[in-house]
Amino acid sequence: MLPLFFFACEEDSQDVVMIDTSMPTGELSVMRSGSFVEQNGTGTTGMAALGTDDNGEQFLRFDPGFQTNLGTGTVTIFLSTSDMFVADPANGNPDLRLVGNVAMNGESFYQIAPNVESRFTHVILWCASASIPFGYAPLQ
Repeated sequence: MLPLFFFACEEDSQDVVMIDTSMPTGELSVMRSGSFVEQNGTGTTGMAALGTDDNGEQFLRFDPGFQTNLGTGTVTIFLSTSDMFVADPANGNPDLRLVGNVAMNGESFYQIAPNVESRFTHVILWCASASIPFGYAPLQ
């Protein structure tokens, strides 16, 4: 049987700071916001806000009151030029910009590409598995 050795290293006295890039740094300065309009009986409520943090990074924020039905599959978030989901993959979906998937109800942040064009006037929640919109929020 081989002997087993354990060594302890002295703990570094410096504090380690973890940076979560999915969260805004400092305050979120809201540029545009709007309340969700529920569609297809999905119970979607709450508000969406588009803004920048202290580092100039852009985020989409769903407020603590955000709710939607997450039991039907993946709910995808898009920025859109209208309140309707109109896919145009042959032309690169010029009227849609994919943000991500709804991870949970309640407050959440989604970092988005810089300089979102003002032509994107709505946030759309789309359920691809059911091919229905769950709701939209006009950004004003």
